[in-house]
Amino acid sequence: MDGGSHPDHDAVRAQALAYCHGVYKAQPEVFEKLCHDAFHMVCADGPELQVWDKAAYLARVTARDAADGDTVYDIETIEVDGDMARVKLRVGVPGVLYEDYLGFARVAGEWKLINKLFRTADSSAQQG
Repeated sequence: MDGGSHPDHDAVRAQALAYCHGVYKAQPEVFEKLCHDAFHMVCADGPELQVWDKAAYLARVTARDAADGDTVYDIETIEVDGDMARVKLRVGVPGVLYEDYLGFARVAGEWKLINKLFRTADSSAQQG
């Protein structure tokens, strides 16, 4: 659960929500703004890790179709410690539910997504 209300917590939660909606609706423009230029993501499914940088992630999002209906997500935890934050969430797209660990840093006063570690939580029909 992502309890708590504090300006930093609320700002990170807003970024996590933008992330969920951007994933669900396949909106690369969200990630262009949300992700730091040094962003990278790692997939922990399978025996070998897969790694992408920001440009590769934007290309992946651009290649997908937007999902219909309301965004499927669950923000499980948000931890803020100074200029760093960690978010654990689940977000669905048609046919897949992902478990994501997002790392944010405050850069020039804004919370930017720096890294994403994820795995497939469920690859059956979309949840929700």
